[in-house]
Amino acid sequence: MTEKCVAGTAAETVPATMHAVVQRGYGAPGVLQLEQIAVPTPGTGQVLVRVHAAGLDRGVWHVMAGLPYLVRPMFGLSTPRQPVPGFDVAGTVVALGDEVDGLAAGNRVFGTADGSYAEYAVADAATLAPIPDGLDLDAAAGVAVSGLTALEAVRDHGAVRAGQRVLVIGASGGVGGYAVQIAAAAGAEVTGVASAAKVDYVRSLGAGSTIDYAADDVTELPDRYDVIIDINGRLPIARLARILTPRGTLVVVGGEGGDRLTGGLHRQLGASIRSVFTRRKLGFFISSPSPAGLRDLAALIASGAVRSTVESVRPLAAVHDAIADLSAGRIRGKAVLRITD
Repeated sequence: MTEKCVAGTAAETVPATMHAVVQRGYGAPGVLQLEQIAVPTPGTGQVLVRVHAAGLDRGVWHVMAGLPYLVRPMFGLSTPRQPVPGFDVAGTVVALGDEVDGLAAGNRVFGTADGSYAEYAVADAATLAPIPDGLDLDAAAGVAVSGLTALEAVRDHGAVRAGQRVLVIGASGGVGGYAVQIAAAAGAEVTGVASAAKVDYVRSLGAGSTIDYAADDVTELPDRYDVIIDINGRLPIARLARILTPRGTLVVVGGEGGDRLTGGLHRQLGASIRSVFTRRKLGFFISSPSPAGLRDLAALIASGAVRSTVESVRPLAAVHDAIADLSAGRIRGKAVLRITD
């Protein structure tokens, strides 16, 4: 295979081409195809990572499907601007662009990179961190996107503290599994909402109690919560506000359901509007990579307070089935695609 010249410092010979999942349009998982494409080159402040594994998340599904239509201007109106999907990444730095500090060729790293469903991916150095001791590459690949979202929801927007009662809706999913752990590590009393098949898993993450959403409507139960972390939920905001304490906080994370135009965005906007007329704090946020947050997440993992929720590791060629399982809710915790050994 032809070698490629890479800017900056290189740790190993980098091929000119690589295997990657490529998306040329929007639609069902069939729009994702394995192709041989050119290896990208890191620019200023960037590094090239030889990808070991990459995580699956709902964001990948939304970009694949191009839904809701309202978000297409962010990704490309008729086809994605970034043809290689994937955000979560774990691997080894093999080359550095100019003006990169804190990372060196040969470092094992995790974090986020646009286009991680490929043998090599370019990432901003600020969106990567060294993998904590004791965390393998497969486990590290499922941490950053969901873990950072959960950290922001629990710590920054929920302001969870010791002694509070916290409800996590969607507790068995990617973000939910980390939210349960981060809230429990803060000293909160955590209740997780999940399917009956996954409640034992949610308890293993630190939830003191669980609710099977198929058996009980949490908004009809007598308990009240200081903080509700609602992940990809579908319950009306008014009903969730009803089970908050008088000055409680509702944090809406993501949005599923709804129509093809706006998806679940109506719930997010509804929370913000309703918050104006109550002492309760009702809101949502759009997560973005945070270098400080990534360092804090790594520290929580290193301390043992948080563990990776990766439960399934699949080969890159299984990307169609993996995304179908994610969409159908058949994945517990996080799943990752293994790109290279």
